[in-house]
Parts: sequence; C-alpha cells; structure tokens
Amino acid sequence: MNGLFGVNGLLGYLVAVVLLLSVVGVFTFLAIGVQKEEATNYYRLEKAHDIQMHNSDNEKQYRSTK
Repeated sequence: MNGLFGVNGLLGYLVAVVLLLSVVGVFTFLAIGVQKEEATNYYRLEKAHDIQMHNSDNEKQYRSTK
C-alpha cells in the first residue's frame, strides 16, 4: 500500500491539493471579510493644503471617520 496509493503516490498528491485549496479558501474568506469591513471605513483629510509630495508626515493628515 506504499506504492501508487501511498503517501508518496496519488493519495499524498490528493491530500496536498486538498490542503492547499482549503488554505486558499480560508484566506479568500478572510480577505472578503476584511474588504467588506474596510469598504465603509472612510477617511478625511485634515489639512489638504499642507500635504507635500515626498514627505513621510503625510500619514498624519488622514483621519478615520469611525
């Protein structure tokens, strides 16, 4: 039973495929949940005229409305 249908054969291949597809399914489900939650999370600019092109302090200008 260690040949064609063993862990190194078709059974192992099917286990690996099912495991990978289940991981993809879980991550997809979690990503859709995050997208639904963040779709209504709006931001507003505090001082739009103070934003500079190459400045790391620009993140301080964004505020969440929640």
